[in-house]
Amino acid sequence: MLLMSIKDIGKKHGIEISGEAVDLGSYKGKRCDFIAASSEIAKQIQGENVPVVSIDNLLSKSEIEEKIMPLLTK
Repeated sequence: MLLMSIKDIGKKHGIEISGEAVDLGSYKGKRCDFIAASSEIAKQIQGENVPVVSIDNLLSKSEIEEKIMPLLTK
């Protein structure tokens, strides 16, 4: 669901998003520009070499957009 929201936001801004939804045990070793996760999961994956975006309300497209757009426009 979060990945679909991020893809929709990217499309809205003319940015093509490719991504993969993985479980907590599978994210390590994957190459990516950033990781987006619920705030509870994000706390468990802090310290990675990529930015971790913590989303408090997974249903809030405005929160997701506000938090990921700075990373998408880099």
